[in-house]
Amino acid sequence: MFAVTSVAIAITMALALIRAIKGPTQYDRILAVNMFGTKTVLLLAVLAFLIGRPDFLDLALAYALVNFIGVLAVLEFFKIKAGGAD
Repeated sequence: MFAVTSVAIAITMALALIRAIKGPTQYDRILAVNMFGTKTVLLLAVLAFLIGRPDFLDLALAYALVNFIGVLAVLEFFKIKAGGAD
């Protein structure tokens, strides 16, 4: 069952990657990259359970934090670039 879940997550990661490449706007691309990072965290968690290595969950949490901070930084960059600085 978890192997099927891993395959489904990998498929959605591929779709997110396609959206990140072909996205009509920059914000669509940023959202797709954020979704790809979230799916990576989910895949790490499922794989940690599959192979019996719960220490991978620490890596997943660290990656989630880096993904969140990175997306916020990119969005702030685009906000400043668009002239919306406060």
